[in-house]
Amino acid sequence: MQNLNFPKYNFRFKSNENKTLIFDIIRKKFVVLTPEEWVRQNILQFLISEKKYPISLINIEKQIKLNNTIKRYDIVVFNKYGSIHIIVECKAPSIKINQQTFDQIARYNFVLNAEYLFVSNGLEHYYCQMDFENEKYIFLKELPSYKLQNDN
Repeated sequence: MQNLNFPKYNFRFKSNENKTLIFDIIRKKFVVLTPEEWVRQNILQFLISEKKYPISLINIEKQIKLNNTIKRYDIVVFNKYGSIHIIVECKAPSIKINQQTFDQIARYNFVLNAEYLFVSNGLEHYYCQMDFENEKYIFLKELPSYKLQNDN
């Protein structure tokens, strides 16, 4: 798999029916290793290892209802009170991050009301804090860690 703009993490791999699988520590099972899944797994490790978010507060690929259609978010991170703290949109490294990507995560956030948005294709990472009052997002240099989030 392609090198991404994350620290190097240790992953568990296996092969099954000529497909490479990677172990997902949140779903507790092996999943097919696609380019987008590679980004998702690196982001999970980043959130857990670098930003210190507990595994128990992270959720992956759940359905949400948006304008009478069913969509799936990639990753959400809850705060200690059970509200959604971060929503993450993962794209394959070959996918350019553009306004459509932000529009997609913003639409999801109409339903989820996350405080932070994190968009990445593994090579480029964008972090935003929501300004609900002014209906916009503010770009950040980095995502807050769990410890900082907990001190508020």
